[in-house]
Amino acid sequence: MKILANKKIKSLFCRILMCISMFAVIAVVLMNLAAQNTANYIFSCSLCMAVAILIFCYGYFKEQHMIIETAAAQITDYIAGNQDARIQCDEEGELYRLFHEVNSLVSILNAHAENELRAKEFLKNTITDISHQLKTPLAALNIYNGILQGEAEKSPTIQEFTDLSEQELERIETLVQNLLKIAKLDAGTIVIEKSKENVSEMMGSIERHFAFRATQEEKKMVLSGDEDIYLLCDRNWLIEAISNIVKNAFDHTKKGNEIHIEWKQFASVVQVIIKDNGSGIHPEDLYHVFKRFYRSRFSKDTQGVGLGLPLAKAIIEAHNGTIEVDSELGIGTTFTINCLIPTKL
Repeated sequence: MKILANKKIKSLFCRILMCISMFAVIAVVLMNLAAQNTANYIFSCSLCMAVAILIFCYGYFKEQHMIIETAAAQITDYIAGNQDARIQCDEEGELYRLFHEVNSLVSILNAHAENELRAKEFLKNTITDISHQLKTPLAALNIYNGILQGEAEKSPTIQEFTDLSEQELERIETLVQNLLKIAKLDAGTIVIEKSKENVSEMMGSIERHFAFRATQEEKKMVLSGDEDIYLLCDRNWLIEAISNIVKNAFDHTKKGNEIHIEWKQFASVVQVIIKDNGSGIHPEDLYHVFKRFYRSRFSKDTQGVGLGLPLAKAIIEAHNGTIEVDSELGIGTTFTINCLIPTKL
């Protein structure tokens, strides 16, 4: 029987069988001797046998409990990040077979994790190399385009096309930079250096950044929130994340629309809300807005490449925060960011 392959189970069965055999022999001897109080003697022997069996069972199950507790501790240790954690399974039996399978699963998971890490590192290095290779020709093209713009002052047609070329070059440069940032975030090579930052001051910086565009497009930015709210974050990265969301709001609003940035503090989080009264997001696209390079078949935006919102989400999640979106066609869109407050970190 497979169950008896375990030496400890076999030992327990042997002990129980020995107790039963000894009781049977003593009972037979007492009955043959026909001694007085035979029934009392047999009862005493049966009681002793039962106590011995209980002691053997208790010892066995106590040992099994300790083995399982040790195995559970190793599994917890592995979940906590120790990839070298393993369960001892040097003996035979069904339980140790299970432990062996758990160890095999751990090895497979480690192998998959290493492969994924190598793939991310390869992606990061590839995109980094491509980015560096593109910087030189992009810089040259910008210089050439600037020269053409200077020479085309008396030619409206050439001026128009050089202006369009400048816009496209800026798009390519933005795409390259965003790809590089996302690749680094994926590979975990970017260190988020957190410090205590004033949320109001950060939002003011974002407002100043978009002030010229708001004036040009005749749109209004409205900021509201307590000036004494602080957040433990990497200032530059979080500003970039929120700026990408604000840029998305500008891209999907019309002349006269408003973009509101509001921040609040609750018991455990600081919440930043970016709300606009623009065109809104189609319900079919609502669950895909954070996917990279996602292009809606309903979108009229021909300039975006679908990296701004995914980059914002990656940065916010790197801060252990969350981002949610709610939208209604023709009414507007609301992005809600939740980050842990400093006292809870």
